[in-house]
Amino acid sequence: MMVKVCGITNRDDALAAVDAGASALGFNFYRESPRYVAPEIAAELGAAIRATKVGIFVNEPTEAVVRIMDDAGLEIAQIYGDGEYPGIRTWRVWRVGRAGETACPTFDAEAILLDGFSPDAYGGTGKTFDWSVARGLQQRIILAGGLDADNVQAAIEQARPWGVDACSRIEKSPGIKDHEKMKRFIEAALTCSL
Repeated sequence: MMVKVCGITNRDDALAAVDAGASALGFNFYRESPRYVAPEIAAELGAAIRATKVGIFVNEPTEAVVRIMDDAGLEIAQIYGDGEYPGIRTWRVWRVGRAGETACPTFDAEAILLDGFSPDAYGGTGKTFDWSVARGLQQRIILAGGLDADNVQAAIEQARPWGVDACSRIEKSPGIKDHEKMKRFIEAALTCSL
């Protein structure tokens, strides 16, 4: 099970996440997010940490994504939006429950991240959705949106995802992780047997 902790804004949280067993860390480059970090800060936060480093982008042009990924030392771009990103390893986001979308769009990507829809924010809202919508999708699925230690095992059992992702429900405040909640989430996800 791939386990990602998203919204990393400081080195202590990054180290604690990896120590607890997270396999990926998310750095948010959407300036309107309370978890925004500049590319050079993300590079410092992720330096010498053994985890997949993922950049979160919202409607960014390809050139900006390439530049930020290079500056921040990232491996994967998690994309909210419709653009094309040739030559970039991507995880594309489907905001489940978005008006007018009843089925997952087709994406050319390594994985599809399913996230709860909110009209006010791109991710990190703590909103869950009907996890069973992931069943039967052909691509690798990463489940996000309102996950924590109390519900991640039920989500995994219903959705059978390749990975899970948590952010707001394992925080003390936006961008500051609660290390105990984070550890319990990661342990619950990793011990869930399918």
